[in-house]
Amino acid sequence: MSDTTADLASRRVYIDKQSPKAYRALVGTADAVRTAAAEAGIDRSLVELINLRVSQINGCAYCLSVHTGAALRSGETTQRLGVLAAWRDTELFTARERAALALAEATTDPANAVEQEKAYAVARQVLTEEEISAVIWVAITINAFNRVSILSKHPVRGIPPQ
Repeated sequence: MSDTTADLASRRVYIDKQSPKAYRALVGTADAVRTAAAEAGIDRSLVELINLRVSQINGCAYCLSVHTGAALRSGETTQRLGVLAAWRDTELFTARERAALALAEATTDPANAVEQEKAYAVARQVLTEEEISAVIWVAITINAFNRVSILSKHPVRGIPPQ
C-alpha cells in the first residue's frame, strides 16, 4: 500500500459532515431532550453531569471536552467534576443526582439487567416519572453523540500544556 492509500485507509469519515441531514436530526433530538429535561425540572448542571458520566463510560474524549466546559458554565465545581467517575464513593452528590447518574449508567449499559433494575428502583424513590424519562432521554442522546464522535475520531483541540 502506498502512503497515500494508507493515509486514506486510516483517516476516519466525519459522519456528521458526511450525512448532515442525519446529524441535524440528532441535534434536533438533543434540543427536544434539553427542553423536556428543563420542563421536568432537571437543571442544566444535572444534564451536564449525565453527559459527562456517560461520556466517561464510553471513553469519548471529544464529548468530555465539550461537556466539561458546559458543566463549568452551568455552575458545576471542579471538585465534583474531578470525582464524577467515582461518584458512588463520595458524599458530594444529592440522592436525586445519584439516582439520575445510576439511571444514566444503566441506560448506557442496557444489557446489565440487574443494575438496570436496581437503578430504576432507586430512581422511582426520588424522581418523578417526568424526571426519569428526561434522564433516560439525556443518556440516550449523549450515547448517540458519543458514538458519532468516537467513530469519526473528532479531535480534541485546546491550548497545549506549557
